[in-house]
Amino acid sequence: MAPRAYWKGYLKLSLVSCPIALNPATSASERISFRQINRKTGNRLRQQLVDDVTREPVDAADKGRGFEVGKNEFIVMEDEELEALELESTHTIEIDNFVPAEQIDKRYYDSPYYIVPNDKVGQEAFAVIRDAMQGKGMVGLGRVVMSKRERVIALEPHGKGLIGTTLHYPYEVRNAEEYFEEIPDLKVPGEMLKLAEHIIETKKGDFDPSQFKDHYEEALTELLRKKQAHIPIAKGKEQVAAPRNVISLMDALRRSVQAAGPAPAQTKKGRKRVEGQREMLLPIAGKQTAAGKKAKPERSIRVVEARPAAGKRSAR
Repeated sequence: MAPRAYWKGYLKLSLVSCPIALNPATSASERISFRQINRKTGNRLRQQLVDDVTREPVDAADKGRGFEVGKNEFIVMEDEELEALELESTHTIEIDNFVPAEQIDKRYYDSPYYIVPNDKVGQEAFAVIRDAMQGKGMVGLGRVVMSKRERVIALEPHGKGLIGTTLHYPYEVRNAEEYFEEIPDLKVPGEMLKLAEHIIETKKGDFDPSQFKDHYEEALTELLRKKQAHIPIAKGKEQVAAPRNVISLMDALRRSVQAAGPAPAQTKKGRKRVEGQREMLLPIAGKQTAAGKKAKPERSIRVVEARPAAGKRSAR
């Protein structure tokens, strides 16, 4: 069963509208997380609000918000003043216009959502909007009020539903020139470029997210399993040899080409193994696949809160 919808409302294209629901397309809840604990007692810790000057505890009723204009100088904002500025949600995503998908700068993409029809009566209208967009290479741009703020959202067909991705505003996207302006303009020799292009050809493959492995998460799972089973843990971190200094860039390129070998022949549907992702330490149970199906549960341990013998992993 799908999780409870994050947002419910209507999708509107001109005079055609249908009830819809938005569901977050990504989640970090599957990751291992830790609690802050008292090392002496093993009990969980609770945070408390403290006045920065008097160091006295502050009741929740006395908590307010302020905008800092100077050191220890704030413009106090009342809840009523902020509520007066909040946009009233119409609970409607109205598609204002359509733009070519390739024109949207990837830096503007924020959070993706699955959009599904929320009422059997509106399923036909939903299908009309979805199918009209299908194959056009166009993305619909609309506006939606989420968490009391208006967001621009990009809509495009995805299977039987739609994907809606909220977009950043221009003031949220940093200027790339501030980071790239000191990179010098260099003329790359043709032979070097050809060697590098050959290396790229040998590593070319299809995008396959099922090959992505979170090696840190897998190692962390193994560590927790050993600690719960009271298996001795090796101290210290395995030292990885630092790469040797490259004396000649051309020589490094030539050796890389020799190590990579010839470019793979094109096959109909052959998958090329992703370089650098060789073995899997541990499978992670409960992970969702792209198709929405649960993977086979291969991790059966129950992670418990750390007790005083826990390691030095910092808590979140």
